[in-house]
Amino acid sequence: MDLKKTNAPVNTITYNKNVIEEPTGNVYEAITIMSKRANQINAEIKKELIDKLEEFATYNDSLEEVFENKEQIEVSKFYEKLPKPHALAVQEWLDGKIYYRNSDQ
Repeated sequence: MDLKKTNAPVNTITYNKNVIEEPTGNVYEAITIMSKRANQINAEIKKELIDKLEEFATYNDSLEEVFENKEQIEVSKFYEKLPKPHALAVQEWLDGKIYYRNSDQ
């Protein structure tokens, strides 16, 4: 997933309920699908962030000293400015990029 090329909003916006529920016909089912996708996105972002921060980690046995690594701070600031996982999931839903299936059918 390329987080730089997403057009998901950073701020909270109001969506038309009819547009959200249109693919499934049920707003609760649509919200459930989007929430599961948001959890997946969150896990991907968290793993990516931890991997990037590990690259710049400095290990020290002393608990008294705290090192501020500028690279880690810049990476953290980048991830803080990204849209939230639920906003990314809603945008994917509206763009038709989420595959889902009903196991009962």
